[in-house]
Amino acid sequence: MLLLTPTQHTDYELIDTGGFEKLERFGPYILTRPEPQAVWDKSLSEQEWDNRSNAVFKRDKGSQEKGQWLTKGDMPERWVFQYRTGKLHLRTKLALSSFKHVGLFPEQATNWDYMTEKLSLMPVEKPNVLNLFAYTGGASLAARAAGADVTHVDSVKQVISWSRENMELSGLDNIRWVVEDAMKFVKREVRRGKRYHGLILDPPAYGRGPDGEKWLLEEHINEMLGLCAQLMEKENYFFIINLYSLGFSALIIENLIRAHFGKVPNHEFGELYLKDSFDKKLPLGVFSRFSDLSV
Repeated sequence: MLLLTPTQHTDYELIDTGGFEKLERFGPYILTRPEPQAVWDKSLSEQEWDNRSNAVFKRDKGSQEKGQWLTKGDMPERWVFQYRTGKLHLRTKLALSSFKHVGLFPEQATNWDYMTEKLSLMPVEKPNVLNLFAYTGGASLAARAAGADVTHVDSVKQVISWSRENMELSGLDNIRWVVEDAMKFVKREVRRGKRYHGLILDPPAYGRGPDGEKWLLEEHINEMLGLCAQLMEKENYFFIINLYSLGFSALIIENLIRAHFGKVPNHEFGELYLKDSFDKKLPLGVFSRFSDLSV
């Protein structure tokens, strides 16, 4: 079982964690956000956190999710974030949302690098990649930048519009946008006999489709992975799944992968994390990924 963290971020920094919060820099701006897994003490003082923060998210009374941002100075509501490596240069719009998110999960950069490597090894002129529960599309951008034909599926129309902006900011084009319930889309693709060289899933613990379809991770992930196994090409493929749910361990994903995909090559599974400047490791979900492509 692996512990993975990105190593090439230049526009992002996790400064400190603790007291159920995290202090992080996105480009030139420093944010304070709730973090339920940061159960330890902060390394910096409350005064230092307050002095550094350009914006602080405060939950609404009685709500676990919604809230509002308290901003200081010239903190904008929207700005542009960049992710650069030797092979990848992505630009995405970030925004202060009412659900504490800003449009990017920086720990996912390790998977962007992974799929960039796998696509570079693929002996297929234009491999096709499916990104389910795709949110604002960091993985879609990475796959498209690596030359893939990308289908991006999310149930929220506004999020698809945000993803399209990110595509244009990154100088990319021709991503296929689908506003639909992920389960409904996958079932239809199976009926059509569709196959993909790359499958990416980042399902929430709970969600709703555009027509009120209900998604509960613990109830539906088994069926979803069974369908995804039918969509996978027989060779020249990669698969990535991320789960951010406190009730799910990496061992659960390992069991699901074995049940539906059998013994897969180069299987990696474990936890994603980010390390703050005081060497505290913040867990940010579990993952599983595999591919028949290797150097």
